[in-house]
Amino acid sequence: MKYFVKFIVVTFFLLVCTNTFAEEKIVVMDLTYVLNKSKAGEGAQKFLKKSYDSNIKKFTEIEKGLKKEENDLLAKKNILSKEEYGKKMNLLRKRNIDYQTERRTAIDKITMHRAKARETLLKKLKPILESYIEENSVSLLIDKKYILGGGTTSDITKVIVEKLNKDLPSLNLK
Repeated sequence: MKYFVKFIVVTFFLLVCTNTFAEEKIVVMDLTYVLNKSKAGEGAQKFLKKSYDSNIKKFTEIEKGLKKEENDLLAKKNILSKEEYGKKMNLLRKRNIDYQTERRTAIDKITMHRAKARETLLKKLKPILESYIEENSVSLLIDKKYILGGGTTSDITKVIVEKLNKDLPSLNLK
């Protein structure tokens, strides 16, 4: 009886699995490459990097100034009266809090620009992918990072980058 059940189960799976050998077109695309190497993606990255670098330079200078003021104040601690020292220290703390708030705001703004750029690229990429899938009778499109191996003939990354470059040459971030 045990062998009979195994026989039935194996026979069932053989009969059901025969349809899986039908001809289906599966393609692979590297989404990270498409987002980073398209003209719009590269432009967005350059803009964001430039903004980040200028912010870092500005905040480094402010931070150095605050540290210098703190060191000067600590050096004058014995010379100044307690009330005057307390007032200057509170003023320095307030400036430090303002600096940290400004820095956090600038970083959040860059993060927001990055998310907006990614969203815009993905919105523009979706109809391009849909038309490619329809034109070439593709049954399955898989992101390359989820593939362990396979031939390079099914990689459509470069074709999609070319189409995206035609449709969206720039994101115009400000």
